[in-house]
Parts: sequence; structure tokens; C-alpha cells
Amino acid sequence: FELLDAGGNAFDAAVAVSAALAVVEPYGSGMGGGGFWLLHRARDGRQVMVDGRERAPLAATRDMYLDAAGEPVSGASVDGALAAAIPGQPAALAHIAEQYGELPLARSLAPAIRLAREGFAVDDQYRRMAGFRLAALRAGGAAAEVFLADGEVPPVGYVVRQPALADTLTRIARRGAAGFYRGEVARRLVEGVRGAGGIWTLDDLAAYRVVERAPVYAHYGGYRVVGAAPPSSGGVALAQMLNMLSGYRLETLAPADRLHYIVETMRRAYRDRARYLGDPDFFAVPVRRLTNPEYALGLGSDIDLERATPSARLEPAPEPKGRDTTHFSIIDRQGNRVAATLSVNYPFGSGYMPTGTGILLNDEMDDFSIKPGVPNVYGLVGGKANAIAPGKRPLSSMSPTFVEAPGGVAVLGTPGGSRIITMVLLGVLDLVAGNGPESWVARSRFHHQYLPDRVDYEPGALDAATVAALRRKGHEMLERPRPWGNMQAVYWNRETGELTAASDPRGGGAARVR
Repeated sequence: FELLDAGGNAFDAAVAVSAALAVVEPYGSGMGGGGFWLLHRARDGRQVMVDGRERAPLAATRDMYLDAAGEPVSGASVDGALAAAIPGQPAALAHIAEQYGELPLARSLAPAIRLAREGFAVDDQYRRMAGFRLAALRAGGAAAEVFLADGEVPPVGYVVRQPALADTLTRIARRGAAGFYRGEVARRLVEGVRGAGGIWTLDDLAAYRVVERAPVYAHYGGYRVVGAAPPSSGGVALAQMLNMLSGYRLETLAPADRLHYIVETMRRAYRDRARYLGDPDFFAVPVRRLTNPEYALGLGSDIDLERATPSARLEPAPEPKGRDTTHFSIIDRQGNRVAATLSVNYPFGSGYMPTGTGILLNDEMDDFSIKPGVPNVYGLVGGKANAIAPGKRPLSSMSPTFVEAPGGVAVLGTPGGSRIITMVLLGVLDLVAGNGPESWVARSRFHHQYLPDRVDYEPGALDAATVAALRRKGHEMLERPRPWGNMQAVYWNRETGELTAASDPRGGGAARVR
């Protein structure tokens, strides 16, 4: 509210929140990463997705993570400087402030600069993520000094201070995107990356540009859903699943039959994700065809009420992790709104920080298909559409979403790796069923992503009878040991003016309305 009280709007607040999260949730997002910001401007109804997704370095090659035998080199696309794509978040924040905000960029970055200098206290979530990525952080140059305590995971309450990041944010505040992509910060980034085996150049940084993209639209049960465009797979997949489900009255079905239909639409949407989706600047993504309701009729025509459709057409993939990324949702008093999902990919990204920058680098190169049919760390497979190419943006599951309901509008999204899209789907279905934000963010979750051919579900999410019924239909069922996601949602009732917000009880966020 600090920015709103100073005369700012939802877009200024989004810049401030993005930058602050980059400081206090380094395992989920950061200035060394990227994201998608879905915007709605109230005064003219403009809706746009600001694409701040990372780009492959210009020296990147299709087979850069394969050995001489053509097999993936273990960890090469996940750990260290070679795994890092060119960050997009600094450029995106400068763009949003300049094009949509009311306040100077320096004002919106001030809270993050203060947080970086004063520090934040380590909590249990930080400890879990740092423990998971301990080896990468220990080998990550300046990262070990910043995020660890004598090479170990810090105790709860330990204060993490980031003076170098504060200095870099200050340069961005003064010079805009040029404070990051040119000059001293750019030089230090490139020197650090190349010294650690990476392939960045000053030209890579200078060439980075934000792209504004038209959102993806779908209609379901009288609601219009506004989703993220490629290189996000979220909007297309969400539209496909909703289009397929439009042929069923879900509320009339028994629980096992209802879940069966939803799972079968997930399976088919994720199959198309692997086949067709990638960076539209490099590959002709057939968005209109994929999101056409008539295409959905054919896509779902072979769904059998009694039997699961086998999807074992590629080799089994490893289990999705879903431990990273962050999301926030904002509506201001004018009706401007932002849904933003940000990421550095794996927890703490690549684990590598060039000395003197404070910038923890992403490992988004792993989101490319490094070899057809070979899964990434989230178990997702891909092909030519998402192959590595110089300057290309990797496919993403980030799915910031608006739902325009009769008399109101919802803003929602969540972190969660490959499970993001199915979480948003379940939230949208819960909204359409008449429930409010507290229900969307808390409802039990299940997931299918084509490969591995399996239904994952949260602890206690499904009762024994439903699980048994789904197994009889041929579904492999796996109860995961931990819940997933951290959905943040806001609903504005335009008839009464009332705002309702909710934060996922699984995560560490908070919802505030004023």
C-alpha cells in the first residue's frame, strides 16, 4: 500500500512487489530471472501480457547440453553459469513503470532497495529450499557468501543482507533498464558468467527487449478467461481444457467420473504443449487453432467415461518437483489489475551469482527441450517447437490469469512448476462453481501432465473410494508426500464494489484488502 498511498496505481505496486520478492524470496524469483505480467488498464480496457521471459544467449546451440554421444550432460542445464539465460525482469519492471505506472521507477524500487540493505530473516521455507540446492549454492561464486552461513544452511532468524543487490537496484532506479543491461553491472555479469564457464556477452544483455503480447482468451460457463500467451503454455492449455470440459455438466457427475474427465483433458492439453508450443517469435505456434472450441471437440472426442487413455508414447519422465517460482495478484481502486508470475526456474535458479552484482542467475535454459523426448527437471517433454536457439525464449508453465465473471472479475495465479496450469484450472472451476477466493486457493489439488502417465494428488486430497474408482478406470494414482502451490487471488465484485482476497494456506504469503 506504500506505493498506492504515494499516488501510484496497480502497475507501480506490481513493480514494487516484483522487486521486493526478488530480495526476500531468492529461491522463487529475482532480478536474475524473468516472468509474465498480465495487465488490465481500467481507463481504456487495454489488456496485455508483458513478456519479460529470459532469452537464450546468442552463442547458444541446439545441442549445447549434450555430450559427444548425443546424451544430456547431467546437471549442465540446471547448475552453474552455463544454465543461465539472459534475464528479463529488470527490463520488464522498467517497461511497466514507464508505460503504465504513475510514479518514477526509483520510487517503486525504493522498498526493495531498503529490504536488500537491511536484510530479511530466514524462515523454514528458505531453509528447505537452501537445503535442497545446497551443493549448487556452495559452488555458486558469491552466492555462498550471501545465502549461506559458513557454507551451511542458515538457522531460522538469520538475517540475509544483500548490499551488492541494493547497489544494482539503485543503478536500475537511476538509469532504468540501462542500469542493468549496460555499463558496470553488465560488465560484471558477463565477466562472472564467462569466468565460470558460461557464454554470455555484452551484446546479449544490450539486445534484450521486453515484448508485449496479446493474451489468450477462452469462454467457459458464461465466464471469459484471460490467460498468458506463448512462450507461456498456460493460456493455451487452460483454454483447451476448459473448451473440452464445456461438453460436460461436471456438477452432475460422481466424484470419480468428474475427476476422470478433468484428468483426461489435462492429459491432452499437456500432450499438445509438448508438440506445438514454444517461442512464437521463432516457431509458428497455432494458437487460434489450438484454442478453437471445434478443435477441442476433436481433441476430447476419444475420452472414454470408463477407461483412462494411455499416454505412454514417450519414455517415462522423472517426477515433477514444483518447488520454485512466485505469484501475486493486485487490483487497485481504479480497477487496474495485475496478475504476475515470476521465476528463476529451479529453487535458487542456477545457484550462481557473479561477484559484485548481487544477481542470482536463473537456470531457465533447462526449460528448453535440450533433446526431443528428454524431460526437464519438472518431467516435461518437448520437441522442435521448444528446441534451443540463439535469442529464443524457453517455453514456460507460468499462468497469470484473469477471469471476467458476470458482475465481477478475478485475478489469480500460483507458482508450482509443471503443476501451475492444472492448479489454475482447478481454481477457475471452483470459481465457476460459485465459490470465493478462500476456496480457490485452499481446494485440494490433483495433476496429470501427459508424461509420466500418472495422476498425482496432494496428501488426503482424494478419498479411498475415489482413488479406487479411478484405478479401476486404468489411472495410475500417486499420493504425493507434500502439498504444492501457493495461489494468490483477488475477486472484485463490480456490483457492490467489494474486494475479497485470499492467500494459499500452503505458502507464506498474505492477502490484504483496504
